[in-house]
This record gives sequence, C-alpha cells and structure tokens, in this order.
Amino acid sequence: MTCFVAKIDVSLEGKLREDLAAQGFVFTAPPYTLFSAVKKGVSCTLYSSGKLTVQGKDKEEFISFYLEPEILKTFSFDYPEVNVSMTARIGIDESGKGDFFGPLCIAGVQADEAKIKELLAIGVKDSKKMADKSVLTLSKKIKVICPHSIVRLSPLKYNELYDNFKNLNRLLAWGHATAIQELVEKTKCTEVIIDQFASEDLVENALERKQIQVKLTQRHRAEEDPVVAAASILARAAFLEGLESLGKQVNKELPKGVSAQVIATGKALVASMGEQVLEKVAKLHFKTRSECLER
Repeated sequence: MTCFVAKIDVSLEGKLREDLAAQGFVFTAPPYTLFSAVKKGVSCTLYSSGKLTVQGKDKEEFISFYLEPEILKTFSFDYPEVNVSMTARIGIDESGKGDFFGPLCIAGVQADEAKIKELLAIGVKDSKKMADKSVLTLSKKIKVICPHSIVRLSPLKYNELYDNFKNLNRLLAWGHATAIQELVEKTKCTEVIIDQFASEDLVENALERKQIQVKLTQRHRAEEDPVVAAASILARAAFLEGLESLGKQVNKELPKGVSAQVIATGKALVASMGEQVLEKVAKLHFKTRSECLER
C-alpha cells in the first residue's frame, strides 16, 4: 500500500496539527487542504473534506502507534479483518529458530477482552513488520498488560536439547508446550492459538506428555491474531536481548540470520577464541557451523 487513506472529523484538525508539530512535522497549506505535514519518512495531508492521506516509507509505525489509537480509534491497518475475536486466549510464537547466533525464544501471552483491546490500542502487530527498537519498547508495555511466559534457550541449552530431540520441530513443540503449561497454570485459560510450524500432532503430543488439556488451534500466519502478535513481540525482544548479551560476552557484535556476514563473524570468533566458542553463541546443527570452520 503506497498511500493510506482515511476519513476523519475535521474538528480533529487542531489535535492532529498539535500532535504532528510535537513529532517534528513541518507544515504547508496546498490548495484544497487544511494542511500538509512532512517529516523524514512520512507525509500526512488533511483535506477540507476530512480525507486524510499518509505516505512514506515509515508510515506503518506512524499509523500503528499514533494515527489509529489516537485519531482514528480503529485498527483496520494492521487488522483489516475488523471483527477481531475478543475471546480470552493464549497466543504462542517463537523467534531465533532461523538465526545461527543467539538463543531460541518461545513466548506466550494470555489476554481477555479488555487486554486484547489494550494490545490493539498500543499498536501490537507481527514483530516481523516492526523495527527492533519498536519491538523492545512494545515488549515492555505488553509485559505490564498481560500475563506472559518466556522460554529462552541459550545456545548451550539449545545444543544440549537438540542432541536429545535430534529434530528442531520436536524441540519447538516441547518449547511451545512448556510456555503453554506455564500460562495455563498461571491463568487457568485453556483456549490456545499458535502459528503452525509442523504437523499438528507434534504439539498435541508434547502437551499430552505434560498432561495439559487445552483447546488448541494451529494455523498458518497466526501472527495476524493480536494475542499471537503480542507473543511474537515478546519472543523477538527476548531473542534480541539474548543476542546482545552473548555479543558482549565475546566482545563482538553478533549479526542476525545466516548471511555472509554471519559466516565472517563466526570465522573471526573461531580464529581468536577457538572453535569451542561456537558452542556458547551459536546453534551447532546449522550448516553455517562448518562454513565458519573452513580455512
């Protein structure tokens, strides 16, 4: 979407103008408009008819964190399916499974109707659509609003568990079940939704082994649900914090993903600290490990 368009009551012009000025926007008055306001990455124009347009590469955060909760009082930009379910539920998501460096983090959030509305109001959305700084900021707010659980597996613990499970999806199922168990015991909520990452019976079997009975929904793109989106933010924040902490331990910034930069960083760590350093900072079953050890 190159241009976001909404209709507002022109009586909101004063508040909108005042808020935009506080955010650093610069104003002009083209024909047929009440004003046009611009700052780096975002332009916002309010027409005499009440039509409001927003453009620019940074418009998503502006719309999610300011325009919708403060002016529009709706959340159709991030949640176009207007009828968001208000049923109390637990949402689960993970972060770090595709990153060579850093922990694997699985997070759960429980929210009822009041808390779901609060999550929508603060601009919760899939963490993959958010900048790292926004993820870290929003995670703190979510922790205040909702009961939550975070399973953070450091590389050392991850590698130990992977040796036992011999399969990433089985490890993930265990992690999801662990987060679900903690939240069910904490909140007594038994409605659970997760992003489906493998065959449905993997998580079901993991829950059965823990003797946890819930109504489990597994679906693709579950992050479209605001409760799962909140969990994705907590998981991502835990991953980012864990990655930074590990980097400080080895005096080197650890990049995300499995890029050429990741391999170069791995090679540099091995050269200066020996290959055993990878056990502390990386997931050893990745093919990237052998690439880091190549001379």
